[in-house]
Amino acid sequence: MNHYETNLEKNKANYVPLTPLTFLKRAREIYPNYEAIIYEDRKYTWNEVYKRAVKFASALSKIGIKKGDTVSFLAFNTPEIFEGHYSVPMAGAVLNTINIRLDANTISYILDHSDAKVLVVDRQLHGEVKKALKTLKKKIIIIDIDDKNADQSKLEKIGDLEYESFLNTGDENFDWQMPEDEWQAISLSYTSGTTGNPKGVVYHHRGAYLMSTGSSVAWNMPNRLNFLTVVPMFHCNGWCYPWTVPMLNGRTICLRNIDIKKIFELIDKYEVTHFGGAPIVLNMITGAPESDKKKLKQKVYVLTAGAPPPSIIFKKMRALGFEVMHVYGLTETYGHVTQCAWNDEWNNFDEEKQNEIKARQGVRYPNTEGVVVLDPETMKEVPKDGKTIGEIMIRGNVVMKGYFKDKDATDKAMKDGWFHSGDLAVMHPDGYVKIQDRSKDIIISGGENISSIEIENTLSKHPSVSIAAVVAKPDEKWGEVPCAFIEMVKDKPVSEKELIDFCKETLAGFKVPKKVVFCDLPKTSTGKIQKFELRKQV
Repeated sequence: MNHYETNLEKNKANYVPLTPLTFLKRAREIYPNYEAIIYEDRKYTWNEVYKRAVKFASALSKIGIKKGDTVSFLAFNTPEIFEGHYSVPMAGAVLNTINIRLDANTISYILDHSDAKVLVVDRQLHGEVKKALKTLKKKIIIIDIDDKNADQSKLEKIGDLEYESFLNTGDENFDWQMPEDEWQAISLSYTSGTTGNPKGVVYHHRGAYLMSTGSSVAWNMPNRLNFLTVVPMFHCNGWCYPWTVPMLNGRTICLRNIDIKKIFELIDKYEVTHFGGAPIVLNMITGAPESDKKKLKQKVYVLTAGAPPPSIIFKKMRALGFEVMHVYGLTETYGHVTQCAWNDEWNNFDEEKQNEIKARQGVRYPNTEGVVVLDPETMKEVPKDGKTIGEIMIRGNVVMKGYFKDKDATDKAMKDGWFHSGDLAVMHPDGYVKIQDRSKDIIISGGENISSIEIENTLSKHPSVSIAAVVAKPDEKWGEVPCAFIEMVKDKPVSEKELIDFCKETLAGFKVPKKVVFCDLPKTSTGKIQKFELRKQV
């Protein structure tokens, strides 16, 4: 008999489901009058943020939103989307944050596929949203965000409801409930997979809680830090920092659009200590004119993730006073799960060698149980020689529940007890991972995931295109951009400009190929296109 298992049961005193909702509740109880969110001339304390979130949750409940319903947000980095990270799950619902750069067809697909009952949308996005709503198969409640800090004077209303008015229909004493099960879904994020339509990645309360605690440890985040929202909160829930920062009684400074001069101004004005950003943002910071820059009063800590950054970016950022840490992850892993954790012995290396190390994807986060490089055929670890290529595979509590309504894709991604990232890498002798190539069908441009198949499907609709293949082309500004290789239909000539313009009709701007090459595509004996040969060309 195991006495440690007898009469020692879970009960309400010793077991509480993990949820990041508790972080806001605690911040409000302990630091009610501390500044929590700043956006232009709007400032909210923890008490005010909590009350606003509770009232919005109450308002959602009053219109029938219940456990398991989807509430979508299509918004810039403003207080509304931050509040949504709490108000929506407080109502028992699931938060679906949508990329503001997407085209109408994709927005419509996501709203349909997610079964969204409500869409909260910034009026500046009315153009694509109105087109998307025309093709929606179900009725949806639209709530407009009116932002006086953006020029919306000429913009039409989208919905019959407005965010602040709707919020004020709620009760600040609403008796919201913590989730009974930490496995309950908290958010739904769509990511470009290896098929044309995006896949819905489901996070649970437990994972969001553990990502928050793990992030703060991995990045040495202190209490009362000042955090600037450069990473969009629609992207992996802002790398989960809307949940992490309240845990630390940190201040969140909202940045609506990427504006390098404004970034320097906000760093200076609010003594910003931390922010995250894709390598392209770091390039923009280091390449900004001197008139846009401000000398930093203190060291600013930066996380960067996305297409692997060139090592020179670390040198340039350090010269300005920024300390950059390279991290790696996917939407499917709540954001970053590896870090290039620094070892003091590397301080003796020359700067070039140090920067080369910093460009590695590194080692697992404290909240991640396993990050390995395996041969996807044998599922055995590759030698730690820095040369043998395998696939990055991940295991832990911060791996998604799965893909929404897609069991086959979920089973494939989780095969053999590991999450298959699709990213090809080597393992160095010291256990540090370095990506060598991206998964075959994904292009990462400026931090955005682009499915090459979606572009290929679009190009194939043109009457002059016989076969299309799209690969990532290295780009100094964006990291990677789509490059299309085309076999034309005989006697139906077409120009590069015509095909690019054709893509612009239906694809979001960042998905449109930046270069088109006409050629006979390299193929295997079975007719499969050899994309690795095309990658060599670009």
